[in-house]
Amino acid sequence: MPMKTDLQTSLQLPKPEPLLGTRGWALFLAALIAVCAVAPALNLLVPEGSALHLSDYLVGLLGKFMCYAIVALAIDLIWGYTGILSLGHGLFFALGGYVMGMYLMREAAGPDALPAFMGFLDWKELPWHWALSGSFVATALLVLLVPGVIGGVFGYFAFRSRIKGVYFSIITQALTYAAMLLFFRNETGFGGNNGFTGFKTLLGYSLNTQAMHVLLFALSGLALLGCFLFSRWLIRSKYGRVLQAVRDAESRTMFCGYNPLPYKLSIWIISAMMCGLAGALYVPQVGIINPSEMSVGNSIEMAVWTAVGGRASLVGPIIGAFAVNGGKSWLTVAAPEYWLYVLGALFIVVTLLMPGGLIRLPSQIREWQDKRRALAQPSAPQQGVQA
Repeated sequence: MPMKTDLQTSLQLPKPEPLLGTRGWALFLAALIAVCAVAPALNLLVPEGSALHLSDYLVGLLGKFMCYAIVALAIDLIWGYTGILSLGHGLFFALGGYVMGMYLMREAAGPDALPAFMGFLDWKELPWHWALSGSFVATALLVLLVPGVIGGVFGYFAFRSRIKGVYFSIITQALTYAAMLLFFRNETGFGGNNGFTGFKTLLGYSLNTQAMHVLLFALSGLALLGCFLFSRWLIRSKYGRVLQAVRDAESRTMFCGYNPLPYKLSIWIISAMMCGLAGALYVPQVGIINPSEMSVGNSIEMAVWTAVGGRASLVGPIIGAFAVNGGKSWLTVAAPEYWLYVLGALFIVVTLLMPGGLIRLPSQIREWQDKRRALAQPSAPQQGVQA
């Protein structure tokens, strides 16, 4: 039997760590049970007069928040782990919503009829880009493919040209704004200012029933948990380590023999597809999709969710999406005129005082306390050295 040399023993690679630890799997299973069993039971089985009843309003609101959390997770992949700040992810979110909206409009109109807004505009036939909108299977694929292809084409030329930093962020804003202006036009076949609304059924089942609301809520939760596991697996792989190397020192990564282009482009496409999935789940729950979803303000707000929760943590953006949108839901009712000021102040406070976001706030507080204790302790007197 050949004996192992000391060099072979010293070069043993560390064993790969599990996807989630014991505590992580426990929290994941708790979230899964809460989404698929506890919340539906509290809404469907508990009487409305009970304190434990989960109202239809909260079911719809939490379903929307989970769609937003998928978007924040997608932005974390490219910003937190790759160092690419996008201020245009509202485009991919809206594209997924429009693809789903086209299918819902066709189903509401009937198999041989045009959508209502086309009849109002005196259209005689469907535009070419509506060709596959009557098939749910094709819609499910296009929800991912349309944002992925458009994001891939844009990303290829942007990354090949080595556009970085604030210039890349400005270009993503310009792309989203141009798309919004395009979708506002009636002749493009996307409903103009009003967009798509008046949805009635999904796969033949009414969208206005309590059971459908709970089903869409559960699907949004499962999609969020699935995207989280996929993102964690991606980041902990060799591919994810290269992404973080590109974020920290792209020139050194190139010197080590890695071409950053395919890594940046692929994670950009994955992020766009995740946003498309979130948009497709969002539209049936809110009942409308229009070009305002592509506004520059919405895309900036999406980046704020990730920053507030904590970049490069995966869990942090989810927390940030719930925290910011929960505060928005309350403040837009209590004091709507102050919401934008609060949002801007929140972003400044997080940037200057909480760079790690909410997810790292407990450890940051402990660091502040340790520094205060160290400053409060009197320094020991220095002993002179006798000659």
